[in-house]
Amino acid sequence: MTGSESGLALQPQHSKLTLAKLLRRGLFLTIGAVLVAVALEIFLVPNRIIDGGVVGISIMLAHLTPIPLGLFLFLLNLPFLFVGYKKIGKTFALSTLYGVLVMSVGTSLLHQVPALTPNSLLASVFGGVILGVGVGLVIRSGGSLDGTEIVAILVNEKTPFSVGETVMFINIFILGSAGFVFGWDNAMYSLIAYYIAFKMIDITMVGFDESKSVWIISDRYEEIGQAILHRLGRGVTYLSGTGGYSGDNKTVVFCVVTRLEEAKLKSIVDDWDPNAFLAVGNIHDVKGGRFKKKNIH
Repeated sequence: MTGSESGLALQPQHSKLTLAKLLRRGLFLTIGAVLVAVALEIFLVPNRIIDGGVVGISIMLAHLTPIPLGLFLFLLNLPFLFVGYKKIGKTFALSTLYGVLVMSVGTSLLHQVPALTPNSLLASVFGGVILGVGVGLVIRSGGSLDGTEIVAILVNEKTPFSVGETVMFINIFILGSAGFVFGWDNAMYSLIAYYIAFKMIDITMVGFDESKSVWIISDRYEEIGQAILHRLGRGVTYLSGTGGYSGDNKTVVFCVVTRLEEAKLKSIVDDWDPNAFLAVGNIHDVKGGRFKKKNIH
């Protein structure tokens, strides 16, 4: 085999996979951005309820000026697209640009559609849910619809404030400003919508079928490991450790299960060693190995 042939053999054959990923990303970016546009124009904006970040600023500016919301959404996000390209990468910037374009066009097309409900509470709840699902889909697809997070990343590099703290501070200021523009009742409804959207983003990104990481320390580690393997069908890994207080050598059983399997795993551990040390943590994503999510019968 020649050098060129060897090099070709070592190249991964992923052009089709890359195209499939690109199409999938484009589909979910489109769905997410359209959902955000629906949430804004069918629920939130007609009832004078805002979201945080650039979207919230755009809603207030569109209310105070004759300029349409879609134009503000696009123009105010442009500077952050440039910063995102420099700080995060080309793929993020292009995904964000596409998502913002779809959202801006969507809000313009839906502007003449009447609100689904005049009830502010219903609008804040359902608008928050749809908004959160839409933003979550966009984030999962590698994009963003709001420049606030990019600002927070820049602030985090130069100050002791975390990204989450900076986003919270900015949004509190924006949502507070809504009280002066739309009235304090609407500002409070905006807080409800923002909280619901925040929780729905988390659910959309993590999913209901959340995975759990489990650490078990017990003298009967081998029996517990075999029981997990045979009764749950989950692989386990044995890790060597040393007790910080006793100095004794310990074997730690590590495994990953679904949220639905957590109760059964605890029962298995309790059957073999009621005094075992058991720690369970949330995992946002699992990839590789033999782990596959499945239903429990």
